Amino acid sequence: MSVQKAKDNYLGKNKRRLNCAQSILDSFREKFNIDEATFNKFSRFGGGGAPNGVCGAYYAAKYILEKTDPEKSKELDVFFIEAAKSLNCKEIRGLKTLSCLGCVEKASQFINNFCF
Repeated sequence: MSVQKAKDNYLGKNKRRLNCAQSILDSFREKFNIDEATFNKFSRFGGGGAPNGVCGAYYAAKYILEKTDPEKSKELDVFFIEAAKSLNCKEIRGLKTLSCLGCVEKASQFINNFCF
């Protein structure tokens, strides 16, 4: 299941530890044909490094959805804000609504539940 793979990627259980954004991309890599260059680009997007400081897991899920189903992309915003109370990494960590692992789980759950 892609949700478990994403969590395992983040925790380093699949050979190497990936950041939150790469954990999402890697777990859906085959399904959405994500190439190595794109995957490598997302190495900068963990720990608040995604554009505008958004959560990297959210940003990766948004990237996938905008390429495949823009309407679902809008639904992700609502889903993620409901779960994390923000899209901004530092705010989420400050509010302690979700851990980084929790963000990886929620982002991958959304893709898994609504795209398969």
